[in-house]
Amino acid sequence: MNIREIEAKDNPAIERIIKRSLESFGLDIPGTAYFDPQLSSLSDYYRKLPDSKYWVVVDEHGEVLGGVGIAPFGEHEGVCELQKLYIKPEAQGQGMSKQLMETALGFAKEHYAHCYLETMEKLRVANRIYERLGFRKLERPLDGSEHGTMDTWYIKEL
Repeated sequence: MNIREIEAKDNPAIERIIKRSLESFGLDIPGTAYFDPQLSSLSDYYRKLPDSKYWVVVDEHGEVLGGVGIAPFGEHEGVCELQKLYIKPEAQGQGMSKQLMETALGFAKEHYAHCYLETMEKLRVANRIYERLGFRKLERPLDGSEHGTMDTWYIKEL
C-alpha cells in the first residue's frame, strides 16, 4: 500500500469509488459530492487550487483503493476542508482512512489553523474516525458550505 498525490490517470478510478460509495448509502443526490463538477478531473482541480492536494492510496499493482483531499474552505481565512475521503468497500477496515487523513492533516497543518469537514450522521464509521483524530462536532455548518444535504459538521484545530 502506498499513498501518493493524485495523477491524471487516477481520475476515473477515484470518481468511480466516490460515486459507488455515495450510491451505496443512497447519497447519489444533489447537495453531495456526487454532483461536484470537478469529480471527473480531481487531479486538475486540486493542482490549480492554492494550498491544496488530493492523495490516493494504491495497492502493490497500482490500483487506486481510495483517496482524500485538502482545499481552502470558502472565505474563511486559515480554514481548510477535508474533502472526498472514500475507500473501496473491499479495502475498508484496513486503516487506510486513518492513514490518508494523517497525510492530509499533516499537509493541512503546514498551511492552515483549522480543518473543517462535512458528512452525514448515518456514516457512523467515518464519524468515529473523525472524532478519534480530534475533530469536534459543530451544531451547524460554517458559512459558505456547498453541500446542503450534509447534516453533520466537524472542525479540528491544527
